[in-house]
Amino acid sequence: MKILILCTGNSCRSQMAEGFLKSFDKKLEVYSAGTEPALKVHPKAIQVMAELGIDLSNNKPKSVAQFLNKSFDYVITVCGGAKESCPMFTGNVKHRIHIGFEDPAEAIGTDAEITTEFRKIRDEIKQRFNSFYLKNLINENKSF
Repeated sequence: MKILILCTGNSCRSQMAEGFLKSFDKKLEVYSAGTEPALKVHPKAIQVMAELGIDLSNNKPKSVAQFLNKSFDYVITVCGGAKESCPMFTGNVKHRIHIGFEDPAEAIGTDAEITTEFRKIRDEIKQRFNSFYLKNLINENKSF
């Protein structure tokens, strides 16, 4: 089962979603990418995922271009805000799904307030991707 998670910068939401899916099932091949990849994974994304035992510290943002010649069972976009347009993936895909989230990197306020926003989005991503996994992947993945 191959899954690609897309957003714009590949520094927060898609990285967290990739981390959660990999933690749910080690047999899944999960990748994330962005149309305009950031230089690094957001430090707050690394911090709040580490709080749940998921290490993103060695992850790097990747360009969607490096995946265009590959096929996927699922491509999932995670863009959420009206300011964003979700990237399109033109490669070979069985299922295209959108599971949108606001961008925690847009949060403003004190360090504590920004961390709280990252935790909120992290928890939303965990809940919605767990639901996606249970609904869509658990039965398909039993054949592996």
